[in-house]
Amino acid sequence: MASTNDLKNGMVLNLDNELWAVVEFQHVKPGKGPAFVRTTLKHVLSGKVVDKTFNAGTKVETANVDKRSMQYLYADGEDYVFMDLDTYDQIHVNGATVGDNANYLLPEAEVVVATHEGAPLYVELPTSVMVEVTYTEPGLQGDRSTGGTKPATIETGATVQVPLFITTGEKIKVDTRDGRYLGRS
Repeated sequence: MASTNDLKNGMVLNLDNELWAVVEFQHVKPGKGPAFVRTTLKHVLSGKVVDKTFNAGTKVETANVDKRSMQYLYADGEDYVFMDLDTYDQIHVNGATVGDNANYLLPEAEVVVATHEGAPLYVELPTSVMVEVTYTEPGLQGDRSTGGTKPATIETGATVQVPLFITTGEKIKVDTRDGRYLGRS
């Protein structure tokens, strides 16, 4: 248990048996009336963001979320297998938990896996990854870097929009949060 006065960004709260991460908080002391804490909370599993206000000093239950650096090994059916870099223990993470991150998950990539009471909550990738373009339509004479974009399939099977001058076999940098092309390697 912690007080709302102890809240910090990134802290995970257990509210009504659901896990919520504190995205932002603000202590407010109005001229009239009691102080309160205005928070923005993000649901750990669904990603839903809500605003919630607590009275100052209210007790809230904190959740113990263990974030560990792990290496992605391989896909095993619907599951993804990760290895703890400290203990070499392997854990299976359900494909639904990995979600869209699977589009940018390369073998041997280091990621952060968050668990609560032994159950994997989410997988956090680096903000960008270097991937190889496995297929894209060839560029045409006159294509410029300031022109449009075209779809390209990357080595994980995902499709990203790239500038017209990118060719098959090139390594590109992709933002893992939104799938945006960031540049060539």
